[in-house]
Amino acid sequence: MTRDLKVFSSIAVRGVLESLVQGFEAAHGVRLDIAWNTAPALVKRLQGGETADVLILNRAGMDTVARAGRVLAGSEVTLASSATALAIRAGAPRPDISTVEALKRTLLATRAIAYTDPAAGGASGIYFAQLIERLGIAAEINAKTTFPPPAGLVGPLLVSGAVDLAVQQKPELLEVAGVEILGTLPGELHMVTTFVAGIEASSAQVTTAKALIDALAAPSTSALFRERGLDPA
Repeated sequence: MTRDLKVFSSIAVRGVLESLVQGFEAAHGVRLDIAWNTAPALVKRLQGGETADVLILNRAGMDTVARAGRVLAGSEVTLASSATALAIRAGAPRPDISTVEALKRTLLATRAIAYTDPAAGGASGIYFAQLIERLGIAAEINAKTTFPPPAGLVGPLLVSGAVDLAVQQKPELLEVAGVEILGTLPGELHMVTTFVAGIEASSAQVTTAKALIDALAAPSTSALFRERGLDPA
């Protein structure tokens, strides 16, 4: 009978992890049971009593569960980092976001915008909500904002024409065909999130969990991270 290896993973590394699933399952005789969500949502599930074998969270999320004694000592591995980026439909005109003032003008001029609902806990959504407050344009931007479903991608809203500009982690934007990266946030607004893997302290499959983390951190996987818009550690 095939064993399940339970993985709680941030959506940002989905493309990389999914590319390893088939080979890893065949090599180790397990089935990867993966729960995808924002890191804060996964942390909340852990705090509510759920368990997993492998945790792939942002740095803040991993620190939170580590403080609660939920991460096996010495198992943490930094995998990659990702910038918050803006995107348009492929082939659409490319507005200027090269400076803070240019970004502000573009945000105000755009017909409709999508970004992750801050209430869902995603790093890019929380940061962008704070950013438009800081720029003094939150009311104008939120009046024309469409949020994706919880733990969802903003790309489909671009492709469908529902919005003309979308903000999310770069790898999440690249998950959707027909989306074109416009660029990252300019200057001092630039924001990078680091993703970390670790073994949950309660896991009964430490060896297999470590093998999965080793596969994600292997030099041969670096190209996969880059293809998906992440910078490998």
